[in-house]
Amino acid sequence: MASKGAGMSFSHKSYRLTSDTEKSRVTGIVPEKLLNDYLSRIFSPDRASTVATSRTPLNFQNLPEHLDQLLQVDNEDEESEGQVEGRLGPSTVVLDHTGGFEGLLLVDDDLLGVIGHSNFGTIRSTTCVYKGKWVYEVLISSQGLMQIGWCTINCRFNQEEGVGDTHNSYAYDGNRVRKWNVTTTNYGKAWAAGDIVSCLIDLDDGTLSFSLNGVSLGTAFEDLSRGPGMAYFPAISLSFKESVAFNFGSRPLRYPFGKRAPVAGYRPLQDPPRADLARAQKLLGCFRAVLRVELDAVEGRLVDKESSEWQLQGQPTVLLTLAHIFHRFAPLLRKVYLVEAVLMSFLLGAVEAGTPTQAQSVVRQVLDLLWLFMEDYEVHDCLKQLMMSLLRLYRFSPIVPDLSLQIHYLRLTIAILRHEKSRKFLLSNVLFDVLRSAVFFYIKSPLRVEEAGLQELIPTTWWPHSGREGKDGKEAKDETAEQRQRRRAYERGCQRLKKRIEVVEELQVQILKLLLNNKDNGGEASRYIFLTKFRKFLQENASGRGNMPMLCPPEYMVCFLHRLISALRYYWDEYKDSNPHASFSGEAYIPPQIFYNGKVDYFDLQRLGGLLSHLRKTLKDDLASKANILIDPLELQAATMDDLDEDEEPAPAAAQVPRWGQRPTQALAIGGALPLPRPGWLSSPTLGRANRFLSTAAVSLMTPRRPLSTSEKVKVRTLSAEQRTREDIEGSHWNEGLLLGRPPEEPEQPLTENSLLEVLDGAVMMYNLSVHQQLGKMVGVSDDVSEYAMALRDTEDKLRRCPKRRKDILAELTKSQKVFSEKLDHLSRRLAWVHATVYSQEKMLDIYWLLRVCLRTIEHGDRTGSLFAFMPEFYLSVAINSYSALKNYFGPVHSMEELPGYEETLTRLAAILAKHFADTRIVGTDIRDSLMQALASYVCYPHSLRAVERIPEEQRIAMVRSLLAPYEQRPWAQTNWILVRLWRGCGFGYRYTRLPHLLKTKPEDANLPSLQKPCPSTLLQQHMADLLRQDPDVAPSFLNSVLNQLNWAFSEFVGMIQEIQQAAERLERNFVDSRQLKVCATCFDLSVSLLRVLEMTITLVPEIFLDWSQPTSEMLLRRLAQLLNQVLNRVTAERNLFDRVVTLRLPGLESVDHYPILVAVTGILVRLLVHGPASGTDRATSVLLADPCFQLRSICYLLGQPEPPAPGTALPAPDQKRFSLQSYTDYISVEELAQVEQMLTHLTSASAQAAAASLPTSEEDLCPICYAHPISAVFQPCGHKSCKACINQHLMNNKDCFFCKATIVSVEDWEKAANSSATSSAA
Repeated sequence: MASKGAGMSFSHKSYRLTSDTEKSRVTGIVPEKLLNDYLSRIFSPDRASTVATSRTPLNFQNLPEHLDQLLQVDNEDEESEGQVEGRLGPSTVVLDHTGGFEGLLLVDDDLLGVIGHSNFGTIRSTTCVYKGKWVYEVLISSQGLMQIGWCTINCRFNQEEGVGDTHNSYAYDGNRVRKWNVTTTNYGKAWAAGDIVSCLIDLDDGTLSFSLNGVSLGTAFEDLSRGPGMAYFPAISLSFKESVAFNFGSRPLRYPFGKRAPVAGYRPLQDPPRADLARAQKLLGCFRAVLRVELDAVEGRLVDKESSEWQLQGQPTVLLTLAHIFHRFAPLLRKVYLVEAVLMSFLLGAVEAGTPTQAQSVVRQVLDLLWLFMEDYEVHDCLKQLMMSLLRLYRFSPIVPDLSLQIHYLRLTIAILRHEKSRKFLLSNVLFDVLRSAVFFYIKSPLRVEEAGLQELIPTTWWPHSGREGKDGKEAKDETAEQRQRRRAYERGCQRLKKRIEVVEELQVQILKLLLNNKDNGGEASRYIFLTKFRKFLQENASGRGNMPMLCPPEYMVCFLHRLISALRYYWDEYKDSNPHASFSGEAYIPPQIFYNGKVDYFDLQRLGGLLSHLRKTLKDDLASKANILIDPLELQAATMDDLDEDEEPAPAAAQVPRWGQRPTQALAIGGALPLPRPGWLSSPTLGRANRFLSTAAVSLMTPRRPLSTSEKVKVRTLSAEQRTREDIEGSHWNEGLLLGRPPEEPEQPLTENSLLEVLDGAVMMYNLSVHQQLGKMVGVSDDVSEYAMALRDTEDKLRRCPKRRKDILAELTKSQKVFSEKLDHLSRRLAWVHATVYSQEKMLDIYWLLRVCLRTIEHGDRTGSLFAFMPEFYLSVAINSYSALKNYFGPVHSMEELPGYEETLTRLAAILAKHFADTRIVGTDIRDSLMQALASYVCYPHSLRAVERIPEEQRIAMVRSLLAPYEQRPWAQTNWILVRLWRGCGFGYRYTRLPHLLKTKPEDANLPSLQKPCPSTLLQQHMADLLRQDPDVAPSFLNSVLNQLNWAFSEFVGMIQEIQQAAERLERNFVDSRQLKVCATCFDLSVSLLRVLEMTITLVPEIFLDWSQPTSEMLLRRLAQLLNQVLNRVTAERNLFDRVVTLRLPGLESVDHYPILVAVTGILVRLLVHGPASGTDRATSVLLADPCFQLRSICYLLGQPEPPAPGTALPAPDQKRFSLQSYTDYISVEELAQVEQMLTHLTSASAQAAAASLPTSEEDLCPICYAHPISAVFQPCGHKSCKACINQHLMNNKDCFFCKATIVSVEDWEKAANSSATSSAA
């Protein structure tokens, strides 16, 4: 073992305790008197009394006997560890997991931690008490619904009733702030995750009380039942996913209630090891004496020194002295209680008393001596218990204003991890295997701001009076001088808080820097151990979502991610400083070969192109030609067999290699080393076997290490994550490590160290797992502030308006004002904490950096062509979600527009969304939907829409072409929404943000995409017009699909409102399903948006409908007229179904109203009948009037007229009680109203002329399909007949005859008087 302090090498065996034959030589190491003085100084607590009473000088011959006398303890301490009066049960108190529980619970291996896994599970301890004063502690890991307290053995619980719900059971519930004993009353304070509840019972006085973080909550219950047969067990009931840890006394109580406590006389249920504790404290005193005394053999004297200055010089006397100490100390340091009570206290004292350098020196010396004088298994147990205690202390320490407790625990953690051998052991066996080490990177948020000292730190509170919507700076202009002064004082307080939090964050980053160190002196570097454990950590959280003990809480993951990014960027830029050809961290991305060369394990995460086994089969030729990679034939053969693909040739046999699917699948114990069991759904004979090779941890070369020519291929095979070496990651000579299989598009120079690329990949995966959801969840604090600010503002307005004579109302309003003000003071201080820990400028830059990393990664992957399909889906998800977080979660304090390179980033993201939302290489429906929704949201905001307009023209045209693809068999609703947003602001009466009838309702979140101000894109509209004109196949298929979807959506809407009306008219009390209402409103909104797309198409390219020289124009116009008449008739009929449902104003149907759908229809009609050329207007008029559903009354309804006016008369004034476009002058311009009036006049005149010229038609001459038009076409060869409109519409989707199902070869014109047809057209 190399001693870091002395720089010398000492063998563990060289300084064992001497035997009897060696004692004579040992005593002569130093002069006898000096040795006696030294040993007396070390092993005699009271040196003066020892010198006076002892006649025999101390030496190494009589030192063991002296130590035995020194370590003797009182008989009382020895006997106290046995049975104690007032307590029944085992001396080691744990949870009774064999019979003392109800419901489903998950209990830790130490039988002290428990997680609820059912509705309301209950468990008690193995030991009970019937006399005396007793206490135990509960460490709250989650702040949900729990009832903690005491119960008797006769209490019976179930899934609904727990501790406190029965007689002789008593509980405290900090979630609802109540106490329970059959009935319930208010009691105590609200608890939070990280708090410690002490449960105290006094069976002498018959009282029961609780304390929270050492502060008594007062007596909860009195007059407890006592006497024969009455004994109380510690017990808890907790709901699903809630978790706690008990401390009955196996570890030192955090808040003891012994003789020196404010509430004295209580003892823990489990007695501490008093005898061993006394011995350990004496031995620690001896050890500390060694560190404070230096033996100067040359001068023959003892020199007092500071512990931090002591160094192991290799003196035999000192070494033998330490050997005697550790011979007795080592077995004690394996016990949990002693490690925490003795060793931890000593190390924390060194950290608190000295500077970081001095503390580091002491800790390093202590660890050196532990490794030197203790057996390896003893050191391992000691370090394991030490880190567990340290993490527990950090996690459950209270928040104080200067965060001193957290700082001291982190400084000690850093000092321990700076010791290389200890760090490697902890990384390999403890930090990720036994502990939830992400706790070290978390700063918990205080639920009670007064206990955290935030009132002193932020004495003045302030809140944005307009909420999150006020981030345009308008509020700052309107604030008064007093508000401005309060805001500035509040901001100064926030800065003070932020600086203190930054101290803790910097210490957490230092921990990760130590774990990512790759310059250790010997053996495997810490970074590569960390990579293996980090990948396992990601796997547990990615594929173990149903395994609650394995999941890292999202709030921990957020902090872990930010610290990891800071440490990662530090090492990335450090490598750049020494390697000029590398890139800065600001240019970081993941090279695409990492996704397909198998070096990094992506578990069962979905790839863009589907399953990995499928991609390896279908793209094996592309891998060979573009990346010079050959997959091991055995894996291809196995994948082929698993996919039941008999067409593939069997691959030649190869050497058997480890496969992920053959790993052990036993259940994983807490802290165990086995991998997670595969989920049950992966055990199916089809899906499970097909996924066998999804998790490929690494590949290794099977060819000599030499340069590869362009024609040579590299055959690869898979390795498990534990089998990887530094060479497999970083590469060596001609082995490229993680960068194996570089495509020609990628640069030859490496970006950075390969290991940092894997850390970066893991950081992106972390964001996808739970960080984004947590960022959205924490916005709730800001939303609460906005709601309370609005309530306070309303209350203050009422106070100003309230008459002074109404003193009762004034008193109530004043009381409400006080409550809201106090709540806002509390929330504003909590918001300051959240902004400092989650939404600070530095955290925003981290998320922005991650966004840019994903964008570069996607761009580089896209250049590889078909190999882009190997990229995991979460890269696209993180790019979309991180942009959403930056835009929605960090305001109004920080604006995305202030970020460097903001415009360029928007444009790059726009290009990715525009290209990949219809990318055929992406097959997953979820990620395709996410891309579509992201693009739909992107075009709703002016700044991001302009970014779409800035992408290259060919990409814009390709995007519009994809949007104009037929709607069938794809998610067309979002596509239609995108087109509508491009048009909104240009259509008839389509300049509103909120519908007119919703203006008086409660305002919604102004950040919603649907509530953004209209920002049409004329550039993209022009692209759409060009494509519809130039490509003869695009317009008919697109418009036919739009008309089909409009017909479906409006028909579904009508059917649903019929059901709603019938339910409303029933006499019995009934309720309409909210889901049905939501679907109904959705169908209505879809109908309106489809009508708007038709309006845009007619406006941009009217000839598609009006130029009948095009083969499909007449058919499209007839279909359009038919649908418009149906919509108008349904909506405008007198006292019709639509009117009655709108009048009900049911919640969920707020958007259903006359205005949105009627203005959309009016816009189409105006474009056809007013703006079109004369010839086109005539055609549109004739088609509209020829439709049997046309009613002029529906057109009159638009202007509030019950009946059409007589020819040549002026339009009468509209009825004020009826719907009329003239009532919406804020939304419809005067010019638009004039156009409606012109249209009505035109249709009135044309309708009269058509009525005069029409001839009666016999029923035999009507089309047998629609009974609306005369027969005008005959089918060949069957000879059946119909009107042209029906057959043309039918032939767009089907070639079979209506009647006989014969295949139609041609359609010919038919006239009744003619004996032969004239014109034919191919079907």
